[in-house]
Amino acid sequence: MPLDPKVKATLDQQAALPPLHALPVEVVRQGIAASLHLMPTSDAPVAQVENRTIPGPAGELPIRVYTPQGQGPFPLVVYFHGGGWTICTLDTHDPICRELCAGAGAVVVSVDYRLAPEHPFPAAPDDCFAATRWVAEHAAELGGEPERIAVAGDSAGGNLAAVVALRARDEGGPALRGQLLIYPSTDLLGETASRRENGQGYGLTTEDMHWFRGHYLADEAHAAHPHASPSQAENLSNLPPALVITAEYDPLRDEGEDYARALQAAGVDTRFTRYDGMHHGFFGGVGVYDQTRTALDEANAWLRGVLR
Repeated sequence: MPLDPKVKATLDQQAALPPLHALPVEVVRQGIAASLHLMPTSDAPVAQVENRTIPGPAGELPIRVYTPQGQGPFPLVVYFHGGGWTICTLDTHDPICRELCAGAGAVVVSVDYRLAPEHPFPAAPDDCFAATRWVAEHAAELGGEPERIAVAGDSAGGNLAAVVALRARDEGGPALRGQLLIYPSTDLLGETASRRENGQGYGLTTEDMHWFRGHYLADEAHAAHPHASPSQAENLSNLPPALVITAEYDPLRDEGEDYARALQAAGVDTRFTRYDGMHHGFFGGVGVYDQTRTALDEANAWLRGVLR
């Protein structure tokens, strides 16, 4: 279907800005911090939001814990934000986490993993896996149940959620109930039709993806590692159920859907939904795009199901 008019209006506004890949990382981060007040917000009701730190592989690791209203213990969702492993923060993805907390009735733990280029691969997946293990071990103090945990993330965060699911299977747990992968990056080696068709004019560009990849991978050989490109894993069986959400006008569309099909072929209970007319990043457009609400409702219903 045609590009959603509200998405087109957003892209038209962004057209006056310098392209992401033409700027230093620190300038992009400063610009995001300065424009947080212009970003979508969520009024989803949650009981409590707490910032804290936990032990990480290289020191203290910041997290933000969202507790739903009602009486626990609750299921838990460990969330990894997008931003090309390079930019974005707990604050940029605060609306998504509030929506998942309220809608899924789960404690959401958002992880402020180390960013590239200061901390290239495998710092981010190491942090995210360590945080997931910590959540499982400390579920009771978070008001949650350790046997009801899912991982979730968008874009680079979807990549990290898929990697954590692989590592939890291969490295002794924790047992996960599900993986919510929102337009995930799954293959840093691949070249797909959607990368060619949607690499210009829809927000996330081919040059931007190369910019992110170049900062994330200090060694080009790491692109083939399954902890960087989960689609390169030799075995995708015995993984937790997955919901993969993609967008029609997203260069990452095909690799997300290909990963979903590969999970299905390996016997993993997997479904994927493409949101037509949408572009990369639409899941964060709370209160802006009608389809964002539909996608959030789908994600929350699915989380409630797998975490029941």
